[in-house]
Amino acid sequence: MSPHTLRAYLRDLADFEAYLRDNGLELEAVTHGMLRSYLGNLASRLAPSSRARKLASIKSLYRFLAREKVIAVNPAKDVKTPKLPRSLPKFLPVDEAFALVDSPGSHSAADLRDRAILEVLYGGGLRVSELCSLSVDDWDREGRVLRVFGKNSKERLCPVHRTAASALELYLERRHELLKEKNPRADPAALFLNYRGGRLRPRSVARHLTRYVRRCGLPRTVSPHALRHSFATHLLAGGADVRTIQELLGHASLSTTQRYTHVSWERLQEIYDKSHPRAT
Repeated sequence: MSPHTLRAYLRDLADFEAYLRDNGLELEAVTHGMLRSYLGNLASRLAPSSRARKLASIKSLYRFLAREKVIAVNPAKDVKTPKLPRSLPKFLPVDEAFALVDSPGSHSAADLRDRAILEVLYGGGLRVSELCSLSVDDWDREGRVLRVFGKNSKERLCPVHRTAASALELYLERRHELLKEKNPRADPAALFLNYRGGRLRPRSVARHLTRYVRRCGLPRTVSPHALRHSFATHLLAGGADVRTIQELLGHASLSTTQRYTHVSWERLQEIYDKSHPRAT
């Protein structure tokens, strides 16, 4: 699992431990009903997805305890996961995506970096964690391909279109201005650097993105992941098949990619007008 997942599970188990302590309960004495009561207490303040993750953490713990013979009966085994609402991925219209990617205006090293980041997120469909973990050696300028390590350290190759590749090359020519080698936190191997010369973090990418969203005056909140959703949605609208998009996104399951098979109302109207014999 990724470090982010491990930290989240640890927080979930710490919360569960605090609940047991406050109610004078021992871990080994917890019953199925007690777990349902705990989840019920969370319902008033947490979304179903957050409750589902906390239950997944607890189930993992009790599976371990049962496997190690610490407990005879697993009380979490038959606790049902909260029903999760099915939501469509949030994506940008093409004109808004273009405006956002073009928004870093000056030719400073930091702006060239941000332009390259936006081009790669939208043009390559990377997760922000994948983007931040890139090293200089992961860029193949001849093949216009990035070597990316996704979830579970699964490696894949992400093609980059010419505009994004050009933005990346312009940034690399000025990257040395951000690299402060005397700083002990500097990371000479990192592709995208912060102003201290260290590796850029996902939170910083999100903060910079918010600044450019405001600069463009876009009427919506945009996360780095929304650019990944836009990448997939626009590829699908352009005629790419779902299997190809699955490979590009690095999805292990096709069902995850199939969320992008939604079609905008404008596209539905267009297809209807062209196809129905009475609509002509």
